[in-house]
Amino acid sequence: MHSSLATVRKPILVAIALGAIALAFLLILTRLHGPSSAFASSHAEAPLISQDPRADNTDLYAFVSPDNTNTVTMIANYIPLEAPASGPNFYSFDDTVLYEIKIDNDGDGHPDLGYQFRFSTATRNPNTFLYNTGPIGSLSDSSWNRPQTYSVTLVHFNKDGQPEGKGKVLGQSIATPPDNVGPRSTPNYDNLAAAAVTNLPGGIKVFAGQRDDPFFVDLGSIFDLAGLRPFNPFHLIPLPADPGRDAIKNYNTHSIEIQVPSSQLVSFSSPTIGIYASASRQKVRILDQNGKTKSNGPWVQVSRLGNPLINEVVIPLGQKDYWNREDPANDKQFESFYTKPEVSKLENVLYGLPPEGHAGGALMPIDEANRSDLVSILLTGVHGLNETGSTESDLLRLNTAIAPGINGACPGGTASPAAPDRLAVLAADLCGYPNGRRLGDDVIDIDLRVFAQGYGSFLNAAFGLPNKTPNNLLGDGVDSNDVSFSGTFPYVASPHQGYEVP
Repeated sequence: MHSSLATVRKPILVAIALGAIALAFLLILTRLHGPSSAFASSHAEAPLISQDPRADNTDLYAFVSPDNTNTVTMIANYIPLEAPASGPNFYSFDDTVLYEIKIDNDGDGHPDLGYQFRFSTATRNPNTFLYNTGPIGSLSDSSWNRPQTYSVTLVHFNKDGQPEGKGKVLGQSIATPPDNVGPRSTPNYDNLAAAAVTNLPGGIKVFAGQRDDPFFVDLGSIFDLAGLRPFNPFHLIPLPADPGRDAIKNYNTHSIEIQVPSSQLVSFSSPTIGIYASASRQKVRILDQNGKTKSNGPWVQVSRLGNPLINEVVIPLGQKDYWNREDPANDKQFESFYTKPEVSKLENVLYGLPPEGHAGGALMPIDEANRSDLVSILLTGVHGLNETGSTESDLLRLNTAIAPGINGACPGGTASPAAPDRLAVLAADLCGYPNGRRLGDDVIDIDLRVFAQGYGSFLNAAFGLPNKTPNNLLGDGVDSNDVSFSGTFPYVASPHQGYEVP
C-alpha cells in the first residue's frame, strides 16, 4: 500500500497524503500537549546536565554478583556517548565532581550509607600535546602523560539523609586505567584494566575507568517521533517494518564499579535495599583571568539516577533539572507523572487502536490514568519481590536474598545455570529489572511493555497485572549489547579502541 502511494501522481491523492501527515502532527501535538521525551536511558536527559557530560549519570546497575552471591555489585556510568577516537584530550572523570553511590536500607527514601569517589588528574609533561609519549605498559608507566587516580570514602547518613562526619577513607591514590587508545599506545589494554581492579578493606572490590557502554537502544528511530522500527507499519505516520539498530554500538562510557558484601549494605530487618547514584558540584565556581576555575562552598547535586528512563520519559521537560537536584525521599511530589504517564498516552496515540489511537494502529487501549501499578514498580517496590515500604522514592530496588546462578539467572526465583532472560521479571527471571538491573536487561522493551500494560503471563498470574496483546510484544528491535559482558568483576566489557573505531 505505501509503495504504491509513493508513485501516485494524481493531485487529489497527493493532497490526501499531505493532509494525513498534517493530521498526524496535529493529533500528536493536541494529545501530548507539547514536546515529549524518548527512551534514551539517562544520556543527556535534562537541559542543564546535557551541557555537563562529565557529571551526567548515564546508567545505574545493581545485582547480586553471580560469581560471588554473598556480595552486591553496583555500577554507575557517567559521560554519555564517548567516541573511542577522541584524542588528544581523551575522556576522563572530572576532578571537581563528587561522584556517589548511595544506599537506603530502611525504606524511608533517605540514604543510610554511601560511597564517595573523588578523582585527581596529573600532567607529567606539560610541554607536549600527547596523551602518552610511548606505549603504556603499566598503570605507573611514565609514558602515560595524564594518569588519573581516585579515593573511595564510606559515608553514613543520619535520619534526614545528611552525612555524619567526613566518613571513612577506604582507599586513596587508586589508579584508573588509561582510555583504550590503540595498538601502539595501549597494546595490552585488558591487562591494564585488570590491574586497575582493587581490593579494599572488608572484602570490597572497586574499579573506575573507561568501558564499553552496556546500554543498547535504537535512538535514531525512537527520537524520530517515538518510532519503533519493528512496529513502523502501525505508527500514526507509517513506514515499512525494519530491524532495530543499536545507536550506542561502538560507544564507550566511564564506569564506577564497587562490589560490597551484602551484609554491609542491608539492615537487620530486610534484605532489600534501594540504590541511587549521583553527581554533585560545589555551589560556587570562579573563572579566573587565566581561564582556570576554582570551586568553593557546599555540594549541590546536579544529576541523579535510580531506575532507568525516569527523567527521560516520566518527568516533563520543565521539571527535569529540578528533579535532578531533588533527593529520592521527596519524590512523592512527582507521583502524578507516574499515575498519568505521558508515555502511555504516546503509545495510545501513535500505535493504538481507536478510540484513543487510529485506524492503522495495533495496540489495545492503554489506561492513561490511575496507574498505581507504576507507583508500585517504580516508587515503592513490588510487594513480595522488592518492596521497601510506603515511602515513594526513585530507587533501584534489589532484594539481596534472591541469588542467581553462575550466569546471573534465577527463573522463578531459583538459581539456575541458564542464561539470563533479557525481559527479566516480565519473563519470571527474578534476578533482573525491576529487581535491581543486570547489564543485559532490556529495559527499553521492558518499560515499553510495562507502560503499555503488556506485562506478560507471569506477572499476570502472579500479581494480576494486565497482559494486553500485542502490547506485550512491544520493542525497539535491539535485544542485546554489541559486545559480550564478562562473567567476573568488573563485568562491563572492555572499551572500544580508538584505532579500530572511528
